[in-house]
Amino acid sequence: MPETAVPLTPRSARSARFPRAPLVPLGRAPGPLTHATVMAGRSLRVSLRNSDALIMSLALPIMLMLIFVYFFGGAIETGAAHDSYVMYVVPGVLLLCAGFGAATTATAVSEDMKGGIIDRFRSLDVGGTPVLAGHVAASTVRNLFATVVVFGVALLIGFRPAASWSGWLLVATVLIAYIVALSWISAAIGLLARSPEAASGFTFFMSFLPYPSSAFAPIEKMPGWLHGFAENQPITPAIESLRGLLLGQQVGNAPWIALAWAGGMLAVAIAASGVLFRIRTR
Repeated sequence: MPETAVPLTPRSARSARFPRAPLVPLGRAPGPLTHATVMAGRSLRVSLRNSDALIMSLALPIMLMLIFVYFFGGAIETGAAHDSYVMYVVPGVLLLCAGFGAATTATAVSEDMKGGIIDRFRSLDVGGTPVLAGHVAASTVRNLFATVVVFGVALLIGFRPAASWSGWLLVATVLIAYIVALSWISAAIGLLARSPEAASGFTFFMSFLPYPSSAFAPIEKMPGWLHGFAENQPITPAIESLRGLLLGQQVGNAPWIALAWAGGMLAVAIAASGVLFRIRTR
């Protein structure tokens, strides 16, 4: 029996010509944490491609450690508490390594600003905080890898730590806190600088800070006019904390002072980078 055609109303005819798409629940838009994770992966891939800078961030601290241990170590008196100069200098080299590694963040941020990639990210609704947090996260990963390599070389040339388990945990906490703080400062410098070359020059001061401290020689051996700055700058309590913890010595309040310095620098750097990002991307 033939089927009877059902007459179409204007509305049903229109629906037949243009079928309505099924309703699909929309997913949640990626949040800042997802953006920051993606940006960190991007920064790490860029770092791997820029092998020259990666090798220099590893080689320079190692070369300085070897120079100080084998060239100058015999001429520097550090006191009876240290069997050899390598036992004294390694904590300072670890902080120096963090400064060198964090300095590359300023250049990377400045290159993004100059190349216009930040404008592309903003057109994709990626805010400034995730972009900078991605750079800082990538810097932290690079620095931790460099720190492990430098520490391995230190073990090969005679460094013998005597830290407890709690001491190792506190050493890692202080190191990571300073790496993150210095990386955020570098990100702010990268926003402030008008070119990658200028950003690299501005970060020299950060890399210079371990020298007027107790990193390579006791503060008592320095000129008197330098004592005030060397004793009260942010790198000194971190170095004293790392040295005491790694060698199993009493450190008193030095780790908490170091963490307070790192927290203060981090807060100032995050606030400054937020203001600078809004100014640069108006």
